[in-house]
Amino acid sequence: MPKRSSTDINLIAVRVVEISTGEAPKPREKNAAAVALGRLGGLKGGRARAEKTTAEERSAIAQRAAKQRWAKEKGLN
Repeated sequence: MPKRSSTDINLIAVRVVEISTGEAPKPREKNAAAVALGRLGGLKGGRARAEKTTAEERSAIAQRAAKQRWAKEKGLN
């Protein structure tokens, strides 16, 4: 997912000053506990969903996804 630029004028001003003065932007620190929880959910999420859904449901999901891809390619979406 692409990063969205901030619309907060103060943050934009800080970035402009950092770039113009040659300062390196400060890296954002991540909460280690939140990262671990997100990773845990991501690791088991797809497998759990696949085990829970029936073959018919998976087929319906795949058909909807294919329709969306084709619509996007043809510019209908």
